[in-house]
Amino acid sequence: MIPSIAEAAALIAARKLSPVELTEACLGRAERLDGQLHAFIRLMPEEARAAARAAEARIVKEGPRGPLDGIPFAHKDIYGTAGIPTTAHSRVLQEHVPGADATTVAKLAAAGVIPLGKLATHEFAFGGPSFDLPWPPARNPWNPAHFTAGSSSGTGAAVAAGMVLGGTGSDTGGSIRGPAALCGITGIKPTYGLCSRAGILPLAQSLDHAGPMAWTVEDCAILLQAMAGHDPADPASANRPVPDFRAELGRGVRGLRVGVIRHFHETDHPVTAATLAGIEGAAAFFRAEGAEVRDVVLPSLAEFNACGWIILLAEAFAVHETWMRRAPNLYGELLRDRLVLGGLLSAADYLQAQKRRRALIAATEAASAEFDLLLTAAQPGEAPLIEAVPKWAFLEKPNFTIPFNVTGWPGITVPTGFGEGGLPVAMQLVAKPFAEPLLFRAADAYEKAHSWRATRPALAA
Repeated sequence: MIPSIAEAAALIAARKLSPVELTEACLGRAERLDGQLHAFIRLMPEEARAAARAAEARIVKEGPRGPLDGIPFAHKDIYGTAGIPTTAHSRVLQEHVPGADATTVAKLAAAGVIPLGKLATHEFAFGGPSFDLPWPPARNPWNPAHFTAGSSSGTGAAVAAGMVLGGTGSDTGGSIRGPAALCGITGIKPTYGLCSRAGILPLAQSLDHAGPMAWTVEDCAILLQAMAGHDPADPASANRPVPDFRAELGRGVRGLRVGVIRHFHETDHPVTAATLAGIEGAAAFFRAEGAEVRDVVLPSLAEFNACGWIILLAEAFAVHETWMRRAPNLYGELLRDRLVLGGLLSAADYLQAQKRRRALIAATEAASAEFDLLLTAAQPGEAPLIEAVPKWAFLEKPNFTIPFNVTGWPGITVPTGFGEGGLPVAMQLVAKPFAEPLLFRAADAYEKAHSWRATRPALAA
């Protein structure tokens, strides 16, 4: 049985589980399974074993630093790691070795995580799934013929397969919540500014969020506790106290007000029957447990997506313009073609999108004034075949996640069961800025009342 972070932490603290044994178990799974899944760009077994031995000796002598001490972990390969290549899954940065850790990498190291390696991503967190890069795309552990979503694809696959107990992700338009939904794990995009992005390769800086991915809601709360906090090196970092993200776990949902954004998943982008049943089941659970559940109407998904994608494309092209002009053939075809769209946008387009963004935030605040949480889909259904994902999928139908990059509000993805193909489906819960403890409270209540966390992908070595 693969433990959650919370379970493993309790066993390590009680001297019933060795960080060395746990690390060996995770490395063993990675060595057996990653040939199918390609979740890792770089597996670092010797470094992981050395870190696990050091953690075990420290814990025996002094006790654990906290719930992450001795926990096998890995970083999405846009997180800067000192002395270890950080490639963004791209030929452009194939030889790039940072001189310092990203702020969040340093924070997690101080908490005692055991780094097993660097995880696959879509190229520069936007171009995927691509088959013309130095490393293949990650595949879904529930069925390796299927997609993981992106861009935190390797993290989604590695956590679901039990190769690590947690990992980092980034989310500019849904890149934590999408892979969490399709891979059947939990992922939170925190409030904009809650986690530093210093040392993380950017995609679109006014939309980029850093956050954790793990098997359970409580595990994500544990990880966010270590990652959050003000950082002067990130100009968007929020200078405010970090709350106890587990403080409200176990309090249930009685008295909470939940707004179901029904038009998102029934009209604007209709979801599959299994996804809809999961959302309706969650709403019924919240109502039965004493929450007030009503429909809420926000601006349309199409409006949020038009605004968000113009901002994302313009800012992403600004990041890559010099490299694109100097060596466009170093990029994979998919990312190169997507970035070119940003080069066709004018300053007026960008400024109008930012103006529209302010209006969408105001409309969302007004519509949500009487609610504590919002509920909708995270993905339209089960993971599609990886070979069948269109190059322009993000433009063909509006997605459910980018609205909350536009607003900067926190959103969490929680599994709600399985579809007809046996692959996971999920819901998305959203809270107001810096209300992560409340978000964890409701998501944890749902998760612990259902059996989805008892089932792992059945992979053949």
